[in-house]
Order: sequence, then C-alpha cells, then structure tokens
Amino acid sequence: MPNSLNPFELIARRWQPSARFVRRAALATVVMAVVIVVTGGAVRLTQSGLGCDTWPKCTSGSLTPTAEMGINGVIEFSNRMLTYVLCAVVGLLIIAARARTPVRTSLTRLGWAQFWIVMGNAVVGGITVLTGLNPYIVSSHFLLSSVLLTVAVATWWRAREGDAEPRGLVAVPVRQLTRLLTVATGALIVIGTVVTGAGPHAGDARKVHRIPLNWQEITQLHVDFVYIVLGLTVALWFTLRAVKAPAAQRRTVLELLVVLLLQGVVGYVQYFTHLPEVVVGIHMLGSCLVWIAVLRVLLAQRERPALPAAVPAPTGDHETVQPEPAASSR
Repeated sequence: MPNSLNPFELIARRWQPSARFVRRAALATVVMAVVIVVTGGAVRLTQSGLGCDTWPKCTSGSLTPTAEMGINGVIEFSNRMLTYVLCAVVGLLIIAARARTPVRTSLTRLGWAQFWIVMGNAVVGGITVLTGLNPYIVSSHFLLSSVLLTVAVATWWRAREGDAEPRGLVAVPVRQLTRLLTVATGALIVIGTVVTGAGPHAGDARKVHRIPLNWQEITQLHVDFVYIVLGLTVALWFTLRAVKAPAAQRRTVLELLVVLLLQGVVGYVQYFTHLPEVVVGIHMLGSCLVWIAVLRVLLAQRERPALPAAVPAPTGDHETVQPEPAASSR
C-alpha cells in the first residue's frame, strides 16, 4: 500500500457508505445544530450560565463540576459536553462524504465549514463565561449557532442533489421575492437576540449586565417583523400559485406559513404569561424551525442535477483495423 495514502483514503478503501447514509449523516448535523441551540437556551433559562465559573475548566481547580456547584454546574457542564457530540456527528459526515466514491468535494467542504464554526463558537462560549455573560457576546454565541444551522441545512440539501451547475425552477422575480423573505427572517432572528439580551432572562441569578434598551419596545419591533415575514410568505405563496410553480415549491411555502403561525402563537403566549421559562424554550426551538423552513423555501427554487458519468478516455493501445484488399478480378 502506498505511503502517500491519507487516513481518509485508507477509510475509503475499507468502507463505502451509501448515498443514503451520507444524507442521514447530513441530517444528523441539522438535528444536532438545533439541539445545541435549545440546550444553550436551557442553560440561560435555568440561570446556569455561570454554573461553571471559568473556561475551559469548570472551576479554577476542577475540570468537571463539584458537588458545591449544584444542578447549575451540571447543566452548564452538560451543555459543554454536547459540543463534543456535535463534533463527532460533524466528523462522521466529513468521513462519510470523503469515503464515498466518487468524492463530493462540495460536501466535504461544507462539513469542514461546520467543524470550524463549532470550534469558533466554542471559543465564543468560553468568552461568554469569562466576561460574566456579557449580553453582546451571548447574542454573538446564538447567532453563530444560527450560522452553523444554516450551513448544516445547506449540507443536508446538497447531499440530496447532484454537483452540476444550479438552475432555477422559478422566474427571477419570484427568486428575488424569496431572497427578500429570507433577509427579513434573518432580521427577525437578529432582533430576537436583542430582545433576549435586554430581557429578564439573563442566564444567572446574580446581577448580570443587560443591553440598555427597553425590552418591551424591542419586542414590539420583533412583532412588527413577524408580520412582515408573514406578509411576504403569503405573497410568495400567491405568486407561486399565479405562475403555476411546481407543487414542491408551493408546499415548502405552505409549511413555512404553518411554522410561522405556530411560532406566533407561542410568542404571544410567552408575552402574556410573563415569559415562563418552558414557553421561552419552546419559542427558541420554534426559531430554529422557522429558519430551517425559510432555507428550504429558498433552496427548493433551484436544482442541481447529477453530473454526467465520465466517458473513459481511449487508452491508445487498441489495434488499428486495416482495410481489406480489394478482390482480384482474374
């Protein structure tokens, strides 16, 4: 065996994962990206943000939580350990995509992008603890998790496609309306993080610095953007019906509309019940589901066919057929 083989090539010689396995591995990264957001929210909502009071250790003298730290230390440390689970799932995706023949460079690059986002966000999480839950760093921590979710969804979608150049399935104005919907939803999520940074759930029972804004006024802005996103979603659905777009594109928009309405109900419940922790946690889960639904709407409006199979090049060692001599006319 040549010494030049790297570990991925060695694995590929012994294991050929199916396309279905690669798709499932990509979907697992999406699930884990959502889990890490929800459990991170649980850390904040249970006032366990400083359950481990330093980083990368849990305390200055212990890598793991001690009995004196109670349940808050366990919750914070458990969330840290989930990062390793997330890394393992992303690593499985990278190995599976690299081992499969033919190698799909696009998938391995997206997998590595997820890995480095996870590593970067782990550092941001550490800075969050070291700065005593600075609300701006906390917001950055959440937004980086949203970036991870975006790349994970894109990877999952690419695992279901080919590698040819993308081609649009709807007209350009429809795609422009969809991009506007995506941008508005992104703004909605960003404003939601500002609400979190200014709101009452600081992440620790002690006095923690908050974003110096009236969280109820920011909440109203958040609600305004909810209506903007709802309006754009309804407009997109009617537009797709008017241009007789494929049923698959209309279905993704309808699914987004359902998720938005359910998320709106949860949002109003949490507001009028004075932000109970469980309902806020459900709202964070809903935020992830809304973003996934929006990305599916965007990605469903184009397709990437499979590349045509390569035709073997001539080897040059074939025999040349000589023409037969003409028959003699004696």
